[in-house]
Amino acid sequence: MILAGLFAAVLFIGLLVGDWFYFVRLTPDAIRYGCRVARSQDRWTWNTLATVRDRFTADGVLMLPHGVAWFYPDLSQIAIRPQYRLFSMSFRTAWPIKGLIQLSTGDQTMGALCVKRIPWSSALITLVWFVLVTIGSLTFVITYAMEGGFTSLRGVLWGAGIIGIALLVLAFGLVTVVFSYRLENSRLTKVYDELREVLEGHASS
Repeated sequence: MILAGLFAAVLFIGLLVGDWFYFVRLTPDAIRYGCRVARSQDRWTWNTLATVRDRFTADGVLMLPHGVAWFYPDLSQIAIRPQYRLFSMSFRTAWPIKGLIQLSTGDQTMGALCVKRIPWSSALITLVWFVLVTIGSLTFVITYAMEGGFTSLRGVLWGAGIIGIALLVLAFGLVTVVFSYRLENSRLTKVYDELREVLEGHASS
């Protein structure tokens, strides 16, 4: 049993690490990988696919102050993600976000639809955690009530205390997820704004 548990733990960690490594890649086979969490529509002025292509290297890479962008002219798409530097003081959460910008040409403007994704492991672990806490709390309340726990004042106070703790745990988890998403989304938005500034500045010049 111990060997099986160790093997399961190693397998779980391996899948988790593999998921994150594949998520941060910006290759054509990995840019659509991840759980979609949001999307935003934008318009870029005075840009064409030709002007966009000129701003990237021959390999389609554009290094930005706070991230990296990868252009795929055949797909009319740009993949972006924040750049996490080693030994930096920036706090990295368990919900990193990358973006895939779908470009569509128009009259003097270019449509930019940015789809935001997080790793599948982050989404699944978060979902499982909330489900387990919710089901565990409901199971306790139902079992406690069936056993007559709420028939006395002391039992009611005890049950209310346990329910309050469960609600606090859920609230803490929700606040953590919301805070992490806002932090990571602000990082991706900064990279997006830097990309747009570079492209529109190049196009206007």
